Amino acid sequence: MSITRLLPGRLGFGTAPLGNMFRAIPDDEAAATVQAAWDQGIRYFDTAPFYGAGLSEIRLGDVLAQQPRDAYVLSSKVGRVVLDETEDPAARDLGEKGGLFEHGRPNKMVNDYSADATLRSIEDSLKRLRTDRLDIVWVHDVAQDFYGDEWLAAYESARTGAFRVLTRLREEGVIKAWGLGVNKVEPLELTLDLDEPRPDAFLLAGRYTLLDHDRALQRLLPAAAEHDVDLVVGGPYSSGVLAGGAHFEYRKAPADIVAKVERLKVLAEQHGIGIKAAALQFALAHPAIAAAIPGATRPSRVAEDLAALDEKIPAAFWAALREEELISADAPVPTA
Repeated sequence: MSITRLLPGRLGFGTAPLGNMFRAIPDDEAAATVQAAWDQGIRYFDTAPFYGAGLSEIRLGDVLAQQPRDAYVLSSKVGRVVLDETEDPAARDLGEKGGLFEHGRPNKMVNDYSADATLRSIEDSLKRLRTDRLDIVWVHDVAQDFYGDEWLAAYESARTGAFRVLTRLREEGVIKAWGLGVNKVEPLELTLDLDEPRPDAFLLAGRYTLLDHDRALQRLLPAAAEHDVDLVVGGPYSSGVLAGGAHFEYRKAPADIVAKVERLKVLAEQHGIGIKAAALQFALAHPAIAAAIPGATRPSRVAEDLAALDEKIPAAFWAALREEELISADAPVPTA
């Protein structure tokens, strides 16, 4: 099915930052940010056990528990089980994302995509989120950035474990949709080539943005549209560098990326628009994209995202990006 019928709008709220990504966020600041999203009409929230070893889910659940459950759409992820045993968060092996949640909870996390672990992960998420159900479940990070050369083994474990369990839960009406939530296009292309099982959607972070979209544009998005599989774009600001931050791909942005962002900013200023508006609207312009879920840790950022969604961008700006080869000639752009 197409999850556009399930999602309440094109802008959701990504809660990775609420797991103390990059910095320790006070509880009251995290709660105020989620509340701001709610107050300003956001009704789709995405989280994961991975985000701070359950911290993001706990913080999100504390706020959403005050609202009617039928009033919002909620997604979380499977593939990692959070234990009571503790460890040093800064010493975890997170592949290319080492140290990302070093300020999160110290609970040990175990990578496990088996059927039993999938059911346990969902049960644990429901407790942390203080809710009785998830609407969408994503199979998290079965890709090269976390598993390197072993990623296909992790994927196969998920295919025979999590994929089948989530298909059954969808058929039973326990969840409404499932898919993969990754930072790479290859696992999604592989999944689309399977006869069974069939996912409903994908959550793809960082691979369809102003800074990186060629690979997804060439194969993945046409194939997804052909199979009626929607995509949700995570990280539309490329880990923050397109929104005034210093990170790209969850690390300090390299010089070539900083230079490209500066070129984009110059053109945006020349056309009287904000770079956040350009980044967000570009990601949403492709017909296969159902929604985008930027993250935030301050209430003011939510208002900025909503304003960016509505900002008017002249066609001349997109023409200038094409002329300077800052975006692909084939990439759809918003129409006025």
